[in-house]
Amino acid sequence: MAVLTIQPSVKMVGANGQISLGKQFAGRQVLVEEQEPGVWLVRTAIVIPDNERWLQQPQAAVDLQNALAWAQTNAAADANADALLEKLNGQV
Repeated sequence: MAVLTIQPSVKMVGANGQISLGKQFAGRQVLVEEQEPGVWLVRTAIVIPDNERWLQQPQAAVDLQNALAWAQTNAAADANADALLEKLNGQV
């Protein structure tokens, strides 16, 4: 198994306190941890908003698979669309 050796690079912190990590990271979110004064660990991350966290739960995946299976066996139809819209408009 080959060992990956990553050479450190020197970056200059600009007057505004920013450094550039390179275009390959443009638009990505990163976690920056100050491990001790002057030592930072920068890791790419995917941040999930609190109101979407439920989608990452196992039950959400099961529910989605069930919904997709139902949709494959039940063709879409608009035969009752007018009745449904009337019912919804009556409840508003």
